[in-house]
Amino acid sequence: METSTSPSITYPTVGKIPLNSLEWRCIGPHRGGRSVAVVGDPSDPLVFYFGGSGGGVWKTYDAGTYWECVSDGFLNTGPVGAIAVADSDPNVIYVGTGEACPRPDVSHGDGIYKSSNGGKTWTHLGLEATRHIARIRIHPQNPDLVYVAAQGHLFGHNPERGVYRSKDGGMTWDLVLFKSDKAGAIDLSMDPNNPRILYAAIFEFLRQPWDEISGGPDSGLYKSTDGGDTWTEISENPGLPKGIKGRIGVAVSPARPGRVWALVEAEDGALFRSDDGGQNWERMTDRRDLRRSASSYHHIFADPQDSETLYALSYSIWKSTDGGKSFEQQPMPHGDHHDLWIDPRNPERMIEGSDGGAAVTLNGGVSWSTIYNQPTHSFFHLAVDNQFPFRVYGTPMDNSAISVPSRTFEGAIPWKDCYPVGSAESGHIVVHPNDSNIVIAGAIGSSPGGGGNLLRYDHRTGQSRIITVWPEDQYGSPLIDVKYRFHFTYPVALSPHDPEVLYVAANRVFKSTDQ
Repeated sequence: METSTSPSITYPTVGKIPLNSLEWRCIGPHRGGRSVAVVGDPSDPLVFYFGGSGGGVWKTYDAGTYWECVSDGFLNTGPVGAIAVADSDPNVIYVGTGEACPRPDVSHGDGIYKSSNGGKTWTHLGLEATRHIARIRIHPQNPDLVYVAAQGHLFGHNPERGVYRSKDGGMTWDLVLFKSDKAGAIDLSMDPNNPRILYAAIFEFLRQPWDEISGGPDSGLYKSTDGGDTWTEISENPGLPKGIKGRIGVAVSPARPGRVWALVEAEDGALFRSDDGGQNWERMTDRRDLRRSASSYHHIFADPQDSETLYALSYSIWKSTDGGKSFEQQPMPHGDHHDLWIDPRNPERMIEGSDGGAAVTLNGGVSWSTIYNQPTHSFFHLAVDNQFPFRVYGTPMDNSAISVPSRTFEGAIPWKDCYPVGSAESGHIVVHPNDSNIVIAGAIGSSPGGGGNLLRYDHRTGQSRIITVWPEDQYGSPLIDVKYRFHFTYPVALSPHDPEVLYVAANRVFKSTDQ
């Protein structure tokens, strides 16, 4: 390899072609990727925003028919964890980076950004060391008074976590609620009728290469009645579960003073409701559907006009119309839901964010906008084949593995020229060098302890066949009970010397000569 120099940087060359002469171009696919942050413009019924876990702030002017990235060239980091639009001035938007729905491959951010012109330009406002920001709440009458729930370092301890407040539009920040260097703020709810009342959930969490520790003695629920100057812990108030707690989702009802819900991860966890501002609590439902994989979910949202309506987000979206006693599953374009914004003036108008992207409804969830118009996939691994023109293969977050052409005769690459190559997600992907119809992809294994699903796809027949090394469902099992440990994204490789030889690695290496 040779090098070609310029006054400021040295570029590598391949043969005689300097790489700086090449240009990036988007080849898709236009299929929505993971989003944990969504919001709508309170004044324009067709304007919405979402933040992609794979990067960027996206805006639609037509209720989700078309999306454009409005943060390119401004944000220094990829994942967006929280987003909020000021109700009193929709030009003001705050964005928190680093997603706070922990998973094995979660990415951190570099603090807070702000736009004062509807997303045309952005300014960095600091809080770099918070790493993962879960919520942003803005005072309904003052766009300069803003609160940030910062989870902090998910893989270690750091003191830059808790609830931050700014009174000057983000120019300066005060840490107004801090519990410890291992527990950060994971949720924050403000009473829009009395913005001095805030509820904050503190979550002790640690992600390790082989495990996650969700919960601990520093987890708890806090309340402020003076705009964040002082906080009172209400975790042990009558009716709430005793002992160690994990993630807590909290939501104030704008429609009924004093009503607040808490979805609590605990040994005796459940959905709880208080009608006296958190002094006393009543157990609503023990339904497990609302509390699966608590570290990644536990999101609840109150209808702004109906005090009996509550939404709970998990693998599915669940809706209650009786104050949280019972729930019905809602039909959605995708699964794994992480955020919901409900228009305070028109609850029929909503936007939700899931592992499949952002979707908009204008009729209360009867129908939703498409998620096949957002090039926001978060890819775990990529591969190319030996065709000409070659095709690119990838395993995206929470979706099927996919094959995309590198170019087409039309120039653009439409969705019709892309196709799934098996039902995979997080694993490595390899293509047979002599037969591009054969694709082998590792699907979601575990975190920790899972079967390490492996799939063989043949494009000639469209068949996807399970060829898992150790075909035993071990998802969620204790490590001591797991014979072969396949993590979330375990290695898969074809031998460069003999493409019929396939290697797969868990805590041991496995070999197959017949696929």
